[in-house]
Amino acid sequence: MESYSNNQLLQEISACENLLTDRIADNMETFGVSSTIGRLLGIIYMNREAMTLDALAGETGMSKTRMSQVMREMISLDIAEKEHVKGSRKDHYNVERDYAQTFISLFTRNWSEVVKRNTNLERRLREQIRHLETFLTEDSPEEVKNRLESLQKELDEWQAYYQWIDGLVDFFESGEIFKHVPIVTPNTKEEMHDEK
Repeated sequence: MESYSNNQLLQEISACENLLTDRIADNMETFGVSSTIGRLLGIIYMNREAMTLDALAGETGMSKTRMSQVMREMISLDIAEKEHVKGSRKDHYNVERDYAQTFISLFTRNWSEVVKRNTNLERRLREQIRHLETFLTEDSPEEVKNRLESLQKELDEWQAYYQWIDGLVDFFESGEIFKHVPIVTPNTKEEMHDEK
């Protein structure tokens, strides 16, 4: 049987933690978030306690200024926060520990932005269509009338679609999603088994 020294065990554990950190960084790109943010999220998460910018810079090899920029972005994404550490005058940063909440924060932020941008475009296009309709006369070609009517219908479908996405965002943010798709942890499985 193969044996490991304590030092070898720690090295193997670090290798496993690094794999998790790398995968978290890769996963963040799926949300349209930079791998740098994902890497910092993974580093702080695996550290299991708040970290200073100096410590993060040391872990990543990036400058403290860059770390500060990335942490501000993570705070704006609602996946990190400043945390007071007693006896320290430096800023410490911690991350959301709940994977599902991180997903919801990133998912809803991105889709809320999409809804906002597309709703603004829809409003501007409707104003433009109303403006163009003021130039229609009985002699206006059928093609012009038909295309304006088609554009209106397209915008109606567009509006319905983005209202649906907005409702989906609310579904996630309200926590209603967990009633329909609960997170099953090892503890939850035991509870479900005990109820039977």
